[in-house]
Parts: sequence; C-alpha cells; structure tokens
Amino acid sequence: MQRRNTALGVHCNRNRPSVDRADIRYRNPIPMAVSVELVEGLKRLLRGQGMTYRELAGRLKMSEAAVKRMFSLRAMSLQRLEQICDVLDVGLAELAAESARGRESMARLSEAQEHALVSDPVLLLALFLSLNRWRQEDVLAQFAFTEAQWTGLLVKLDRLGIIELLPGNRARALTARNFRWRRDGPMERYFRERLLTDYFADPFDGEQDGLFLLSGSLGIEGVKQMRQRLEEVVREFDALLVRDATLPAKERIGMSLVLAQKPWLLQLFQQYRRALDRT
Repeated sequence: MQRRNTALGVHCNRNRPSVDRADIRYRNPIPMAVSVELVEGLKRLLRGQGMTYRELAGRLKMSEAAVKRMFSLRAMSLQRLEQICDVLDVGLAELAAESARGRESMARLSEAQEHALVSDPVLLLALFLSLNRWRQEDVLAQFAFTEAQWTGLLVKLDRLGIIELLPGNRARALTARNFRWRRDGPMERYFRERLLTDYFADPFDGEQDGLFLLSGSLGIEGVKQMRQRLEEVVREFDALLVRDATLPAKERIGMSLVLAQKPWLLQLFQQYRRALDRT
C-alpha cells in the first residue's frame, strides 16, 4: 500500500521494512520517485537564481552528469532534496508552493510595476533587499525601519506581484534572479534622469572601486565582440550574486555596475566636424 506526500509529490511504500530514520537519511539514502511538478519547481528555482546544473553539481559535490541524470529520472533521496533546497536557500514548504504554482519567473517587470517602484524609492530599496535575501533582523539592524514598516513594504511588493510574502516576513522573488529592466522603461529613465549623476558624483578611488573610460574606433566585428564581452560580465556578476547570497549581510557590500557602449562623439567635438556634402 502506498501513501503520497501531497505537498512534495514523493511516493513512500508502507510495506518497506522498518529502517532507522537516521540510517535512511545519512548512511544509505534511498532514491525516491518524485513528481514531475516538483522537479519542474526545482528547475524554475534554479533558473530563477541563474544557477546551472554544473554549479549545482559543484555545490553538491557531484558530477554534472549525475545531477542531470537525477533530474531526468526524477529519482533523489530526501537527503539530496534537502541539500538542493539548502543550496537554493529555500524550505521544503517553499519548494512545494513553487511546484504547485507551475509558472515561470518573470524576466521583466511590467510598465506599471516599474512605475510603482520609481514612484516610491523606499519600495525600490525594499525590493533590492528582498532580491538579495536580506533577513528581517539584518534589515531592521541596518535601516531605520520598524518591523511594521518593513512588513508594510513587503506587503506592497507582494500586492504588486513582484514577490510572494511568506511566513516570518520571508520573501520569495517572483522575478528571475537576473531579470532586466524594461528598455527605456520607467526604471531606465529614472536612472538616466535621477541616479546617473548621483552614481558618478564621487571619485572612484576606493579599494572596491573601478572606473574605465575608453573610446576608439572599432570595426563592426569588434563592436559585436565587445558587446558579447559585456554580456559575459553581466552573467558572471549574476553568478557571483547567487554564490554570495547565503553570506551574512554584514559580510556583503552593495555593488552596482554600469556597463554601456554605443557609437558616440562627445558633444563639444561636434562643432569641429566638417559638414557632409549632401548633394
């Protein structure tokens, strides 16, 4: 006779001989058949955090092939399932909720969501802290919020559909870990009009600072290669965010990168250009 753990979609056999629970979990973990929904939930959580099978394998001290096989066969022990949840920093209840949800994380926010954020900078701060997995005790220790105020901000983000508010004021992002702002959307315009000057106001002379102003003439292939390199830096930054997300807040530094390239001639040089013959 079988019974099903409906929350996780794990099948357990009551007729299996009685075995010490610690023996199952730690000495000889037995792979269990898990539901398609649960595996898809794990995959969505991995994608949402920008984590590859190779990176997960490294954290689990397994080969990449073994991890792929485990997911394709949908066979993993409870111990292994808990280890994966630890890597992703989610609980089994959150995994069950994600499995039941069955929807992709947002790659971009809507126009209305971005507008709500730029209209309320403190809400933008709350989103930054939530996406970077700040615990409530760290938020209250380092920012001038009461618990009620912090809860109110999380409720607003939940109502906007950007996070899901969980018990204990924990937040599950409904966006992909590496989501992008809308091109020329409210946030990009807000950055250009309000934040860009603030970002460059102080000299870049600290140990963690770096400013590189480069210009030159490139061929089309060179331009394409530079664009690809910038995209590689973006992916590496996302991967580092995932890796360091489990560190205590006091061991992390808020960092911002501004990467850009475009054909451009400084405006004050324009007056020296020879007028083009349009005849």
